[in-house]
Amino acid sequence: MPTPDSRLPTPPVLIIVENLPVPFDRRVWQEARTLTAAGYRVSIICPKSRGFRKSRETVEGIEIYRHSLWEAAGPLGYVVEYAWALTAEFLLALRVYARTRFRILHACNPPDTIFLIALFFKLLGVRFIFDHHDLSPELFEAKFGRRHRFFHWLLPLAERWTFRSANVSIATNESYREIALTRGGKKPERVFIVRSSPDLTRIQPVPPRLELKQGRAFLVVYLGTMGPQEGVDLLIESAAHIVQQQNRHDVTFVMIGGGSEIPRLKAQAAERGIAPFVTFTGRISDEELAAYLSTADVCAAPDPKNPMNEKSTMNKILEYMAHARPVVLFDLTEGRRSAEDAALYARPNDPIDFAAQILKLLESEVLRRELGERGRKRIEEKLNWEVERRALVAAYQAVLE
Repeated sequence: MPTPDSRLPTPPVLIIVENLPVPFDRRVWQEARTLTAAGYRVSIICPKSRGFRKSRETVEGIEIYRHSLWEAAGPLGYVVEYAWALTAEFLLALRVYARTRFRILHACNPPDTIFLIALFFKLLGVRFIFDHHDLSPELFEAKFGRRHRFFHWLLPLAERWTFRSANVSIATNESYREIALTRGGKKPERVFIVRSSPDLTRIQPVPPRLELKQGRAFLVVYLGTMGPQEGVDLLIESAAHIVQQQNRHDVTFVMIGGGSEIPRLKAQAAERGIAPFVTFTGRISDEELAAYLSTADVCAAPDPKNPMNEKSTMNKILEYMAHARPVVLFDLTEGRRSAEDAALYARPNDPIDFAAQILKLLESEVLRRELGERGRKRIEEKLNWEVERRALVAAYQAVLE
């Protein structure tokens, strides 16, 4: 584990994350544990969610403050959601400051509004770290298209203000770093890449559980949020092609995770006549997840090609590789940088070609094993949290200098 630099103090830290609860958000939790091990006192503000309802608790020495969240269903709803969350976060931040006198505020987007809280605390001498998780303008476009001119003006503006307010910016990959340097106007020495890599002390393959295949020969697994931009509808079309057109009734498809699109996706599977072959588990425990991923014959990342996904690292791909599973994904810039030769790549946004790549793997146990081993080796040697934790501590040292 990293140790703090003896020349610099390790003051109290506040992390604000609005997108997911902690410790469910793996990246934020890994960051918090790393900072705690490095000597920082860490507090986190995050939303409540199913399974994470306590307003206040301490886990592994990390103080967690949670607020209720009203979930939006459309563009105007997001204004209400973000305004409510920003108010709750600010009030909780005042409470944390009264307790800890934190000296660093670490904000994780989306949305790009937390800089408003940071500006207030910068008046008190607090340093601001922006942890760039998502491209908010591109994310909005992926969800709602370009029909809302006001938001297409406001979101890039909020992103620019966030970068300019930050003393240091953390990027999740090379594409995000380039955006920090260009759209954000950051100096290269103030931008650090900290990938969302698996922690191999916590993620390991386990013995497969064949009952998860539901009596069929093969299991294809999807892991992740099920929103309008994740491409799960394309995976359903791929599954329909495999089951209906290719007459493969020996494959079970399991979709793991929560999200607003689940009712529509279930209806799509029923309409395509493949409901008996598709299971939606919702959110599951880490133990169940490890069992599914260790049993899967193929893991799918159907994120479609668009301006956001082209530049984003999909955490699911790294988690698949950590479990030594072969991956099928659309050919995206950052997806290929993550998986390299541990995956098969389909033509962007083509569910039939995606199905063909799945079938290619199902028909070759040797290829499945070979790609899985390559992926696991890549995680062990390069894309693991032991490597990234050093970059995180370096970013904190930079913001204190």
